[in-house]
Amino acid sequence: MNVSHHRSRWLAACVAAVAAAGVAVLAGVASSSAASAGCSVAYTVSSQWPGGFTAGLAITNLGSPLSSWTLTWNFTAGQQVTQGWSATYTQSGTQVTAVNESWNGSLATGGSATIGFNGSWNNSANPAPANFALNGVACTGSASPSPTATTPTPTPTPTTPTPTPTPTSSPSPTPTPTGSLPGSFSWSSSGVLISPHSDSHNIIAVKDPSVVNYNGQWYVAASTVNSSGSYSMEFLSFSSWSQAASAVPVYADQTPIGGGYKTAPMLFYFAPQKLWYLTYQTGSNIGYSTNTNIANPYGWSATQYFYSGMPSIISQNIGSGYWVDSWVICDSANCYLFSMDDNGHLYRSQTSVANFPNGMGNTVIAASNSSPYSFFEADNVYKVAGTNQYLLIVEAINSSGHRYFTAYTSNAINGSWTPLAANQSNPFIAASNVTFASGTAWTQDFSSGEMIRAGYDQTLTISPCHIQYLYQGDAPGSYSNYNAIPWRIGLVTQTNSTC
Repeated sequence: MNVSHHRSRWLAACVAAVAAAGVAVLAGVASSSAASAGCSVAYTVSSQWPGGFTAGLAITNLGSPLSSWTLTWNFTAGQQVTQGWSATYTQSGTQVTAVNESWNGSLATGGSATIGFNGSWNNSANPAPANFALNGVACTGSASPSPTATTPTPTPTPTTPTPTPTPTSSPSPTPTPTGSLPGSFSWSSSGVLISPHSDSHNIIAVKDPSVVNYNGQWYVAASTVNSSGSYSMEFLSFSSWSQAASAVPVYADQTPIGGGYKTAPMLFYFAPQKLWYLTYQTGSNIGYSTNTNIANPYGWSATQYFYSGMPSIISQNIGSGYWVDSWVICDSANCYLFSMDDNGHLYRSQTSVANFPNGMGNTVIAASNSSPYSFFEADNVYKVAGTNQYLLIVEAINSSGHRYFTAYTSNAINGSWTPLAANQSNPFIAASNVTFASGTAWTQDFSSGEMIRAGYDQTLTISPCHIQYLYQGDAPGSYSNYNAIPWRIGLVTQTNSTC
Protein backbone atom coordinates (compact mmCIF):
# COMPACT_ATOMS: atom_id res chain seq x y z
CA MET A 1 0.00 0.00 0.00
CA ASN A 2 0.99 3.52 -0.49
CA VAL A 3 3.50 5.11 1.82
CA SER A 4 3.27 8.56 0.28
CA HIS A 5 0.80 11.36 0.99
CA HIS A 6 -0.78 10.97 -2.43
CA ARG A 7 -2.23 7.47 -2.12
CA SER A 8 -5.23 5.86 -3.52
CA ARG A 9 -7.19 2.79 -2.63
CA TRP A 10 -5.95 -0.44 -4.23
CA LEU A 11 -8.04 -2.15 -6.87
CA ALA A 12 -9.11 -5.47 -5.45
CA ALA A 13 -8.72 -8.67 -7.39
CA CYS A 14 -11.87 -9.40 -9.32
CA VAL A 15 -13.48 -12.28 -11.02
CA ALA A 16 -11.76 -13.66 -14.09
CA ALA A 17 -14.67 -15.05 -16.00
CA VAL A 18 -17.58 -12.66 -15.79
CA ALA A 19 -20.40 -13.44 -18.18
CA ALA A 20 -22.63 -10.83 -19.73
CA ALA A 21 -25.39 -9.55 -17.48
CA GLY A 22 -28.88 -8.73 -18.66
CA VAL A 23 -31.83 -6.66 -17.49
CA ALA A 24 -35.50 -6.65 -18.34
CA VAL A 25 -38.31 -4.50 -16.99
CA LEU A 26 -41.79 -5.94 -17.13
CA ALA A 27 -45.09 -4.92 -15.59
CA GLY A 28 -48.80 -5.63 -15.36
CA VAL A 29 -52.12 -4.13 -14.32
CA ALA A 30 -55.49 -5.11 -12.97
CA SER A 31 -57.95 -3.76 -10.43
CA SER A 32 -61.29 -4.24 -8.75
CA SER A 33 -64.03 -1.73 -8.09
CA ALA A 34 -62.67 -1.28 -4.57
CA ALA A 35 -59.00 -0.70 -5.31
CA SER A 36 -56.53 -0.24 -8.12
CA ALA A 37 -53.73 -2.71 -8.77
CA GLY A 38 -50.59 -2.66 -10.82
CA CYS A 39 -46.90 -3.41 -10.64
CA SER A 40 -43.54 -3.31 -12.37
CA VAL A 41 -40.59 -5.67 -12.04
CA ALA A 42 -36.97 -4.89 -12.93
CA TYR A 43 -35.09 -8.16 -13.48
CA THR A 44 -31.28 -8.10 -13.57
CA VAL A 45 -28.72 -10.89 -14.03
CA SER A 46 -25.74 -9.54 -12.07
CA SER A 47 -23.38 -12.45 -12.71
CA GLN A 48 -23.34 -15.64 -14.75
CA TRP A 49 -21.04 -18.64 -15.01
CA PRO A 50 -21.20 -22.09 -16.64
CA GLY A 51 -24.34 -23.71 -15.26
CA GLY A 52 -25.28 -20.93 -12.83
CA PHE A 53 -26.25 -17.29 -12.44
CA THR A 54 -27.31 -14.69 -9.86
CA ALA A 55 -30.39 -12.53 -10.48
CA GLY A 56 -32.13 -9.68 -8.68
CA LEU A 57 -35.72 -8.46 -8.94
CA ALA A 58 -36.92 -4.99 -7.91
CA ILE A 59 -40.71 -5.12 -7.40
CA THR A 60 -42.69 -1.86 -7.40
CA ASN A 61 -46.34 -1.70 -6.32
CA LEU A 62 -48.22 0.75 -8.56
CA GLY A 63 -51.66 0.07 -7.10
CA SER A 64 -53.28 0.32 -3.68
CA PRO A 65 -51.14 -0.46 -0.59
CA LEU A 66 -50.42 -4.15 0.06
CA SER A 67 -49.95 -5.87 3.42
CA SER A 68 -48.49 -8.98 1.77
CA TRP A 69 -47.48 -10.05 -1.72
CA THR A 70 -46.78 -13.04 -3.93
CA LEU A 71 -44.76 -12.62 -7.10
CA THR A 72 -44.97 -15.25 -9.86
CA TRP A 73 -43.18 -15.64 -13.17
CA ASN A 74 -42.32 -18.20 -15.81
CA PHE A 75 -38.88 -19.21 -17.01
CA THR A 76 -38.72 -19.80 -20.76
CA ALA A 77 -35.44 -21.70 -21.17
CA GLY A 78 -35.47 -24.35 -18.44
CA GLN A 79 -33.88 -22.22 -15.70
CA GLN A 80 -34.24 -23.38 -12.08
CA VAL A 81 -34.04 -21.45 -8.80
CA THR A 82 -31.44 -23.17 -6.62
CA GLN A 83 -31.46 -20.78 -3.64
CA GLY A 84 -32.91 -17.39 -2.85
CA TRP A 85 -33.13 -14.55 -0.36
CA SER A 86 -35.60 -11.89 0.83
CA ALA A 87 -38.55 -14.16 -0.15
CA THR A 88 -39.65 -17.81 0.13
CA TYR A 89 -39.33 -19.52 -3.25
CA THR A 90 -41.07 -22.54 -4.77
CA GLN A 91 -40.97 -23.77 -8.37
CA SER A 92 -43.32 -26.05 -10.28
CA GLY A 93 -42.19 -26.71 -13.83
CA THR A 94 -41.47 -23.35 -15.40
CA GLN A 95 -43.45 -21.29 -12.86
CA VAL A 96 -41.72 -19.73 -9.87
CA THR A 97 -43.55 -18.32 -6.85
CA ALA A 98 -41.88 -15.90 -4.42
CA VAL A 99 -43.74 -14.99 -1.21
CA ASN A 100 -42.74 -12.03 0.94
CA GLU A 101 -40.87 -12.33 4.22
CA SER A 102 -42.34 -10.88 7.42
CA TRP A 103 -40.17 -7.78 7.15
CA ASN A 104 -40.91 -6.78 3.54
CA GLY A 105 -44.57 -7.70 3.07
CA SER A 106 -45.98 -4.16 3.32
CA LEU A 107 -45.78 -2.23 0.05
CA ALA A 108 -47.23 1.27 -0.08
CA THR A 109 -48.34 2.73 -3.39
CA GLY A 110 -45.07 3.35 -5.21
CA GLY A 111 -43.21 1.21 -2.65
CA SER A 112 -40.64 -1.38 -3.69
CA ALA A 113 -38.98 -4.56 -2.47
CA THR A 114 -35.80 -6.14 -3.78
CA ILE A 115 -35.34 -9.92 -3.80
CA GLY A 116 -32.80 -12.21 -5.42
CA PHE A 117 -31.80 -15.76 -6.16
CA ASN A 118 -29.17 -18.05 -7.60
CA GLY A 119 -30.27 -20.24 -10.48
CA SER A 120 -29.14 -22.85 -12.97
CA TRP A 121 -29.31 -22.53 -16.75
CA ASN A 122 -28.51 -24.62 -19.84
CA ASN A 123 -25.33 -22.74 -20.89
CA SER A 124 -27.04 -21.88 -24.18
CA ALA A 125 -29.60 -19.18 -23.44
CA ASN A 126 -30.66 -17.37 -20.27
CA PRO A 127 -33.47 -14.98 -21.28
CA ALA A 128 -35.46 -12.88 -18.82
CA PRO A 129 -38.56 -14.57 -17.39
CA ALA A 130 -42.06 -13.92 -18.73
CA ASN A 131 -45.50 -13.38 -17.17
CA PHE A 132 -44.54 -11.51 -14.01
CA ALA A 133 -47.60 -11.08 -11.78
CA LEU A 134 -48.03 -9.58 -8.30
CA ASN A 135 -50.89 -11.08 -6.29
CA GLY A 136 -52.29 -12.43 -9.52
CA VAL A 137 -52.09 -9.11 -11.38
CA ALA A 138 -49.94 -9.07 -14.51
CA CYS A 139 -47.15 -6.49 -14.25
CA THR A 140 -47.31 -3.95 -17.09
CA GLY A 141 -46.01 -0.82 -15.42
CA SER A 142 -49.26 1.06 -14.72
CA ALA A 143 -52.37 0.87 -12.54
CA SER A 144 -55.95 0.74 -13.75
CA PRO A 145 -59.42 0.81 -12.11
CA SER A 146 -60.74 -1.87 -14.46
CA PRO A 147 -59.81 -5.55 -14.20
CA THR A 148 -57.45 -6.53 -16.97
CA ALA A 149 -54.70 -9.08 -17.16
CA THR A 150 -52.07 -8.98 -19.84
CA THR A 151 -48.98 -10.96 -20.70
CA PRO A 152 -46.02 -8.70 -20.00
CA THR A 153 -43.70 -7.48 -22.68
CA PRO A 154 -40.32 -5.84 -22.13
CA THR A 155 -40.40 -2.07 -21.69
CA PRO A 156 -37.49 0.32 -22.22
CA THR A 157 -34.76 0.31 -19.61
CA PRO A 158 -35.38 3.15 -17.13
CA THR A 159 -32.87 5.96 -16.85
CA THR A 160 -33.24 6.15 -13.07
CA PRO A 161 -32.99 3.27 -10.60
CA THR A 162 -35.99 1.51 -9.09
CA PRO A 163 -35.99 2.48 -5.39
CA THR A 164 -35.92 -0.05 -2.60
CA PRO A 165 -37.34 1.17 0.72
CA THR A 166 -35.53 0.31 3.92
CA PRO A 167 -37.09 -2.72 5.69
CA THR A 168 -38.79 -1.97 9.02
CA SER A 169 -36.70 -4.65 10.71
CA SER A 170 -33.50 -6.56 10.04
CA PRO A 171 -34.17 -9.10 7.27
CA SER A 172 -33.78 -12.80 7.93
CA PRO A 173 -33.87 -14.32 4.43
CA THR A 174 -35.44 -17.73 3.87
CA PRO A 175 -34.49 -20.30 2.79
CA THR A 176 -30.83 -20.38 3.75
CA PRO A 177 -28.67 -20.76 0.63
CA THR A 178 -27.08 -24.13 0.09
CA GLY A 179 -23.77 -22.35 -0.50
CA SER A 180 -21.58 -20.71 2.13
CA LEU A 181 -18.20 -19.07 2.41
CA PRO A 182 -15.42 -21.69 2.62
CA GLY A 183 -12.52 -21.48 5.06
CA SER A 184 -9.99 -21.21 2.23
CA PHE A 185 -10.25 -19.90 -1.32
CA SER A 186 -8.89 -20.50 -4.81
CA TRP A 187 -9.30 -18.22 -7.83
CA SER A 188 -8.75 -17.82 -11.55
CA SER A 189 -7.80 -14.40 -12.89
CA SER A 190 -8.50 -12.62 -16.12
CA GLY A 191 -5.85 -10.72 -17.98
CA VAL A 192 -5.75 -6.93 -17.78
CA LEU A 193 -9.28 -5.58 -18.35
CA ILE A 194 -8.80 -1.83 -17.80
CA SER A 195 -5.68 0.25 -18.54
CA PRO A 196 -5.00 4.01 -18.74
CA HIS A 197 -6.65 5.71 -21.70
CA SER A 198 -4.25 7.59 -23.95
CA ASP A 199 -5.22 11.28 -23.87
CA SER A 200 -4.16 14.67 -22.53
CA HIS A 201 -4.63 13.59 -18.89
CA ASN A 202 -1.40 11.54 -19.16
CA ILE A 203 -2.66 8.76 -16.89
CA ILE A 204 -0.08 6.10 -15.98
CA ALA A 205 -2.17 4.06 -13.50
CA VAL A 206 -5.82 3.07 -13.03
CA LYS A 207 -6.63 1.64 -9.61
CA ASP A 208 -9.07 1.32 -6.67
CA PRO A 209 -12.09 0.30 -8.75
CA SER A 210 -15.64 0.29 -7.43
CA VAL A 211 -18.23 -1.43 -9.62
CA VAL A 212 -22.01 -1.89 -9.89
CA ASN A 213 -24.18 -3.53 -12.52
CA TYR A 214 -27.37 -1.59 -13.25
CA ASN A 215 -29.84 -2.24 -16.08
CA GLY A 216 -27.42 -4.54 -17.88
CA GLN A 217 -24.58 -2.02 -17.83
CA TRP A 218 -21.37 -2.12 -15.81
CA TYR A 219 -20.37 1.15 -14.13
CA VAL A 220 -16.83 1.50 -12.77
CA ALA A 221 -15.39 4.40 -10.79
CA ALA A 222 -11.62 4.21 -10.36
CA SER A 223 -8.65 6.21 -9.13
CA THR A 224 -6.17 7.61 -11.62
CA VAL A 225 -2.53 8.63 -11.24
CA ASN A 226 -0.95 10.88 -13.86
CA SER A 227 2.68 11.20 -14.93
CA SER A 228 3.24 13.88 -12.25
CA GLY A 229 2.05 11.54 -9.49
CA SER A 230 -1.26 13.40 -8.95
CA TYR A 231 -4.40 11.45 -8.01
CA SER A 232 -7.95 11.86 -9.26
CA MET A 233 -10.82 9.66 -10.52
CA GLU A 234 -12.44 8.44 -13.73
CA PHE A 235 -15.79 6.90 -14.68
CA LEU A 236 -16.34 4.09 -17.21
CA SER A 237 -19.38 2.18 -18.46
CA PHE A 238 -19.79 -0.81 -20.77
CA SER A 239 -22.21 -3.68 -21.30
CA SER A 240 -19.69 -6.54 -21.10
CA TRP A 241 -16.18 -7.00 -19.75
CA SER A 242 -14.92 -7.61 -23.26
CA GLN A 243 -15.68 -3.92 -23.93
CA ALA A 244 -13.96 -2.58 -20.81
CA ALA A 245 -10.60 -2.00 -22.49
CA SER A 246 -12.13 0.25 -25.15
CA ALA A 247 -14.42 2.24 -22.85
CA VAL A 248 -13.61 5.97 -22.94
CA PRO A 249 -13.36 7.48 -19.45
CA VAL A 250 -14.97 10.65 -18.13
CA TYR A 251 -12.61 12.28 -15.62
CA ALA A 252 -13.61 13.85 -12.30
CA ASP A 253 -12.22 17.23 -13.37
CA GLN A 254 -14.74 17.20 -16.24
CA THR A 255 -17.60 17.05 -13.73
CA PRO A 256 -18.71 19.29 -10.82
CA ILE A 257 -16.46 17.17 -8.55
CA GLY A 258 -13.55 19.09 -10.04
CA GLY A 259 -9.81 18.56 -9.77
CA GLY A 260 -7.50 18.12 -6.82
CA TYR A 261 -6.81 15.14 -4.57
CA LYS A 262 -10.03 13.10 -4.64
CA THR A 263 -9.50 9.37 -4.98
CA ALA A 264 -10.39 5.79 -3.88
CA PRO A 265 -14.06 5.92 -4.96
CA MET A 266 -16.96 3.75 -3.79
CA LEU A 267 -20.33 3.55 -5.63
CA PHE A 268 -23.80 2.61 -4.33
CA TYR A 269 -27.48 3.51 -4.75
CA PHE A 270 -29.18 4.88 -1.62
CA ALA A 271 -32.73 3.69 -2.20
CA PRO A 272 -34.51 5.80 0.49
CA GLN A 273 -33.42 8.98 -1.33
CA LYS A 274 -33.43 7.54 -4.87
CA LEU A 275 -29.87 8.84 -5.29
CA TRP A 276 -26.56 7.35 -6.37
CA TYR A 277 -23.66 8.09 -4.00
CA LEU A 278 -19.94 8.26 -4.71
CA THR A 279 -17.66 8.43 -1.66
CA TYR A 280 -13.92 9.10 -1.80
CA GLN A 281 -10.93 10.17 0.27
CA THR A 282 -9.66 13.73 0.10
CA GLY A 283 -6.70 13.53 2.50
CA SER A 284 -8.19 15.54 5.34
CA ASN A 285 -11.80 14.28 5.15
CA ILE A 286 -14.13 11.77 3.49
CA GLY A 287 -16.02 13.37 0.62
CA TYR A 288 -19.12 12.37 -1.31
CA SER A 289 -21.07 13.37 -4.39
CA THR A 290 -24.57 12.40 -5.54
CA ASN A 291 -26.20 11.74 -8.89
CA THR A 292 -29.80 10.99 -9.93
CA ASN A 293 -28.65 9.03 -12.99
CA ILE A 294 -25.53 6.85 -12.87
CA ALA A 295 -25.58 6.67 -16.68
CA ASN A 296 -24.67 10.39 -16.73
CA PRO A 297 -21.13 10.75 -15.31
CA TYR A 298 -21.34 14.53 -15.76
CA GLY A 299 -24.21 14.56 -13.24
CA TRP A 300 -22.10 14.03 -10.11
CA SER A 301 -22.51 16.90 -7.65
CA ALA A 302 -19.74 19.03 -6.19
CA THR A 303 -17.93 17.54 -3.19
CA GLN A 304 -19.59 17.52 0.22
CA TYR A 305 -18.13 16.05 3.42
CA PHE A 306 -19.21 13.53 6.04
CA TYR A 307 -17.22 15.11 8.87
CA SER A 308 -16.36 18.59 10.10
CA GLY A 309 -12.78 17.34 10.40
CA MET A 310 -10.80 14.23 11.28
CA PRO A 311 -12.44 12.45 14.24
CA SER A 312 -10.27 12.65 17.33
CA ILE A 313 -9.96 8.87 17.72
CA ILE A 314 -8.40 8.72 14.25
CA SER A 315 -5.96 11.57 14.85
CA GLN A 316 -4.94 9.91 18.14
CA ASN A 317 -4.16 6.54 16.51
CA ILE A 318 -3.10 7.28 12.92
CA GLY A 319 0.57 7.75 13.81
CA SER A 320 2.58 8.10 10.60
CA GLY A 321 -0.21 6.60 8.49
CA TYR A 322 -2.84 8.20 6.25
CA TRP A 323 -6.64 8.41 6.49
CA VAL A 324 -7.79 6.30 3.55
CA ASP A 325 -10.40 4.09 1.91
CA SER A 326 -13.95 5.06 2.84
CA TRP A 327 -16.69 2.42 2.70
CA VAL A 328 -20.44 2.84 3.35
CA ILE A 329 -22.90 0.02 4.13
CA CYS A 330 -26.38 0.21 5.70
CA ASP A 331 -28.71 -2.15 7.51
CA SER A 332 -32.40 -1.47 8.15
CA ALA A 333 -31.74 1.16 10.84
CA ASN A 334 -28.26 2.66 10.40
CA CYS A 335 -25.60 3.52 7.84
CA TYR A 336 -21.96 2.86 8.72
CA LEU A 337 -18.87 4.56 7.32
CA PHE A 338 -15.64 2.54 7.53
CA SER A 339 -12.12 3.81 6.87
CA MET A 340 -8.50 2.84 7.60
CA ASP A 341 -5.23 4.54 8.49
CA ASP A 342 -2.35 2.45 7.06
CA ASN A 343 -1.43 1.90 10.71
CA GLY A 344 -3.39 -1.24 11.61
CA HIS A 345 -6.75 0.34 12.47
CA LEU A 346 -10.23 -0.03 10.94
CA TYR A 347 -12.57 2.80 11.99
CA ARG A 348 -16.37 2.81 11.99
CA SER A 349 -18.75 5.77 12.26
CA GLN A 350 -22.53 5.66 12.03
CA THR A 351 -25.72 7.62 11.52
CA SER A 352 -29.36 6.62 11.08
CA VAL A 353 -30.73 5.69 7.65
CA ALA A 354 -33.21 8.55 8.04
CA ASN A 355 -30.42 11.07 8.72
CA PHE A 356 -27.87 9.83 6.13
CA PRO A 357 -25.49 11.34 5.00
CA ASN A 358 -25.69 13.79 7.90
CA GLY A 359 -24.82 13.09 11.52
CA MET A 360 -21.95 10.68 10.91
CA GLY A 361 -20.39 10.19 14.34
CA ASN A 362 -19.76 7.81 17.25
CA THR A 363 -16.47 6.90 15.58
CA VAL A 364 -14.78 3.85 17.09
CA ILE A 365 -11.97 1.41 16.28
CA ALA A 366 -13.89 -1.50 14.78
CA ALA A 367 -10.84 -3.79 14.48
CA SER A 368 -7.08 -3.49 14.70
CA ASN A 369 -3.82 -5.38 14.38
CA SER A 370 -0.54 -4.56 16.11
CA SER A 371 1.22 -5.44 12.84
CA PRO A 372 -0.01 -2.73 10.42
CA TYR A 373 1.18 -4.53 7.29
CA SER A 374 -1.10 -7.44 8.20
CA PHE A 375 -4.13 -5.09 8.37
CA PHE A 376 -3.25 -2.21 6.12
CA GLU A 377 -5.98 -0.62 3.95
CA ALA A 378 -8.58 -1.10 1.17
CA ASP A 379 -11.47 -2.19 3.42
CA ASN A 380 -14.69 -3.67 1.98
CA VAL A 381 -17.73 -4.77 4.03
CA TYR A 382 -20.58 -6.83 2.50
CA LYS A 383 -23.79 -8.57 3.56
CA VAL A 384 -23.71 -12.25 2.57
CA ALA A 385 -27.05 -13.10 0.93
CA GLY A 386 -29.21 -15.69 2.61
CA THR A 387 -27.28 -15.53 5.89
CA ASN A 388 -26.90 -13.33 8.95
CA GLN A 389 -23.23 -12.94 8.08
CA TYR A 390 -21.11 -9.98 7.02
CA LEU A 391 -17.77 -10.22 5.21
CA LEU A 392 -14.87 -7.82 5.78
CA ILE A 393 -12.00 -7.73 3.29
CA VAL A 394 -8.74 -5.90 4.13
CA GLU A 395 -5.56 -5.53 2.12
CA ALA A 396 -2.27 -6.66 3.65
CA ILE A 397 1.39 -6.69 2.61
CA ASN A 398 3.34 -9.96 2.79
CA SER A 399 6.93 -10.57 3.80
CA SER A 400 8.06 -10.13 0.17
CA GLY A 401 6.35 -6.75 -0.12
CA HIS A 402 3.47 -7.98 -2.30
CA ARG A 403 -0.16 -7.02 -1.72
CA TYR A 404 -2.81 -9.60 -0.87
CA PHE A 405 -6.29 -9.73 0.68
CA THR A 406 -7.45 -11.06 4.03
CA ALA A 407 -11.06 -11.84 5.04
CA TYR A 408 -13.05 -11.76 8.30
CA THR A 409 -16.69 -12.44 9.20
CA SER A 410 -19.19 -11.08 11.72
CA ASN A 411 -22.88 -11.54 12.51
CA ALA A 412 -23.41 -7.77 12.57
CA ILE A 413 -21.97 -4.74 10.81
CA ASN A 414 -21.07 -3.28 14.19
CA GLY A 415 -19.98 -6.62 15.66
CA SER A 416 -16.54 -8.11 16.25
CA TRP A 417 -14.66 -9.64 13.31
CA THR A 418 -13.43 -13.24 13.26
CA PRO A 419 -10.60 -14.27 10.89
CA LEU A 420 -11.79 -16.37 7.93
CA ALA A 421 -8.80 -16.38 5.57
CA ALA A 422 -6.53 -13.84 7.14
CA ASN A 423 -2.82 -14.60 6.85
CA GLN A 424 -0.08 -15.36 4.32
CA SER A 425 -0.52 -19.13 4.62
CA ASN A 426 -4.30 -18.90 4.18
CA PRO A 427 -5.08 -15.66 2.30
CA PHE A 428 -8.38 -14.55 0.81
CA ILE A 429 -6.77 -13.54 -2.51
CA ALA A 430 -3.01 -13.71 -3.15
CA ALA A 431 -0.48 -14.86 -5.71
CA SER A 432 -0.37 -18.21 -3.91
CA ASN A 433 -4.05 -19.09 -4.56
CA VAL A 434 -4.67 -17.45 -7.96
CA THR A 435 -4.12 -19.04 -11.36
CA PHE A 436 -4.37 -17.17 -14.65
CA ALA A 437 -6.58 -18.13 -17.58
CA SER A 438 -3.71 -17.33 -19.96
CA GLY A 439 -1.31 -19.54 -18.03
CA THR A 440 0.97 -16.56 -17.36
CA ALA A 441 0.66 -14.34 -14.28
CA TRP A 442 0.59 -10.67 -15.21
CA THR A 443 0.78 -9.55 -11.55
CA GLN A 444 1.92 -10.81 -8.16
CA ASP A 445 0.01 -8.07 -6.33
CA PHE A 446 -3.71 -8.18 -5.57
CA SER A 447 -4.73 -4.83 -4.24
CA SER A 448 -7.60 -2.39 -3.60
CA GLY A 449 -10.82 -3.24 -5.38
CA GLU A 450 -14.41 -4.33 -5.08
CA MET A 451 -16.62 -7.43 -5.05
CA ILE A 452 -19.15 -8.02 -7.81
CA ARG A 453 -22.39 -7.52 -5.88
CA ALA A 454 -25.75 -9.25 -6.18
CA GLY A 455 -27.42 -5.80 -6.27
CA TYR A 456 -26.47 -2.16 -6.22
CA ASP A 457 -28.15 -0.60 -3.19
CA GLN A 458 -26.88 0.49 0.23
CA THR A 459 -27.09 -3.03 1.73
CA LEU A 460 -24.07 -4.14 -0.37
CA THR A 461 -25.31 -7.71 -0.69
CA ILE A 462 -23.14 -10.38 -2.29
CA SER A 463 -23.87 -13.98 -3.24
CA PRO A 464 -21.70 -16.60 -1.47
CA CYS A 465 -21.53 -18.50 -4.77
CA HIS A 466 -18.83 -18.11 -7.43
CA ILE A 467 -17.50 -14.90 -5.89
CA GLN A 468 -15.88 -12.40 -8.23
CA TYR A 469 -13.56 -9.56 -7.27
CA LEU A 470 -12.29 -6.63 -9.33
CA TYR A 471 -8.76 -5.73 -8.27
CA GLN A 472 -5.73 -3.65 -9.12
CA GLY A 473 -2.51 -5.40 -10.09
CA ASP A 474 0.83 -4.36 -11.51
CA ALA A 475 3.43 -5.91 -13.77
CA PRO A 476 6.35 -7.35 -11.77
CA GLY A 477 9.24 -4.91 -11.68
CA SER A 478 10.98 -2.17 -9.74
CA TYR A 479 9.54 1.33 -9.51
CA SER A 480 11.06 4.51 -8.14
CA ASN A 481 8.12 5.14 -5.76
CA TYR A 482 4.54 4.10 -5.10
CA ASN A 483 3.11 6.84 -7.32
CA ALA A 484 5.05 5.47 -10.31
CA ILE A 485 3.55 1.95 -10.20
CA PRO A 486 1.57 1.28 -13.43
CA TRP A 487 -1.55 -0.23 -11.86
CA ARG A 488 -4.07 -2.02 -14.09
CA ILE A 489 -7.41 -3.66 -13.34
CA GLY A 490 -8.26 -7.37 -13.54
CA LEU A 491 -10.95 -9.72 -12.29
CA VAL A 492 -10.71 -12.93 -10.25
CA THR A 493 -13.39 -15.63 -10.06
CA GLN A 494 -13.65 -18.13 -7.24
CA THR A 495 -12.93 -21.69 -8.39
CA ASN A 496 -13.85 -23.55 -5.17
CA SER A 497 -17.42 -22.33 -4.67
CA THR A 498 -19.52 -24.43 -2.28
CA CYS A 499 -22.67 -23.79 -4.36
